[in-house]
Amino acid sequence: EAWYPPGHGDIYASFYNSGLLDTFIEEGKEYIFVSNIDNLGATVDLYILNHLMNPPNGKRCEFVMEVTNKTRADVKGGTLTQYEGKLRLVEIAQVPKAHVDEFKSVSKFKIFNTNNLWISLAAVKRLQEQNAIDMEIIVNPKTLDGGLNVIQLETAVGAAIKSFENSLGINVPRSRFLPVKTTSDLLLVMSNLYSLNAGSLTMSEKREFPTVPLVKLGSSFTKVQDYLRRFESIPDMLELDHLTVSGDVTFGKNVSLKGTVIIIANHGDRIDIPPGAVLENKIVSGNLRILDH
Repeated sequence: EAWYPPGHGDIYASFYNSGLLDTFIEEGKEYIFVSNIDNLGATVDLYILNHLMNPPNGKRCEFVMEVTNKTRADVKGGTLTQYEGKLRLVEIAQVPKAHVDEFKSVSKFKIFNTNNLWISLAAVKRLQEQNAIDMEIIVNPKTLDGGLNVIQLETAVGAAIKSFENSLGINVPRSRFLPVKTTSDLLLVMSNLYSLNAGSLTMSEKREFPTVPLVKLGSSFTKVQDYLRRFESIPDMLELDHLTVSGDVTFGKNVSLKGTVIIIANHGDRIDIPPGAVLENKIVSGNLRILDH
């Protein structure tokens, strides 16, 4: 409890102080690509790299932030604004309560930060030595396991965008933002919706719609070991639009989920989805047990 994460804005000082920044520069490297560790869509894009190395206007960008179109699932994501001739990142934690709904508006703020960043190493070195990387302090109220309320002070790596010259936001396909923060996210990427090609996750061509299904797994699936125990095999989800699962639910092998599927086992009940079951636009509730004999 004596330590806390300072936020990913700490990367600049850590990179510089570790000596790794100088090592990379000495090796002739010019840019670093930084992304969230849980974003499985963050791969090196040669088109963006080519734009950095061969800019159309001849002026190289020191900082590029990948943004993508906001959906209702991303309303809390930070967005880019322009202020005093500089791009700035605005996070929801910085927004006054009176304006939070406005910030979440998909029509007003159409893009959000994926945190896929391309940053000039020489620029990081220059700004660090000038102590000129300016990032707003984000105040995050947190409650420790023991119930103690604390204030966590953080900085965000993208907030430094205003300190760099010729910064740029590039609107990229949604496929470059594929975070796995919960077992609901994990179910999507483990399913037949995606395949791994040359290190990149790509959506199956058999999926008729490019949108990702909305998946909400209940608290019985929160821990990975519990989640894995509840699926004999990952269901076919190519035609799924929406899945909600709550309570003590297990899935047999070769289950297929289509359209909108809602499965709710009330307290004390258990639902076993049988092997080979096809659920299409179904609500399943009550008690369904399958016992070995």
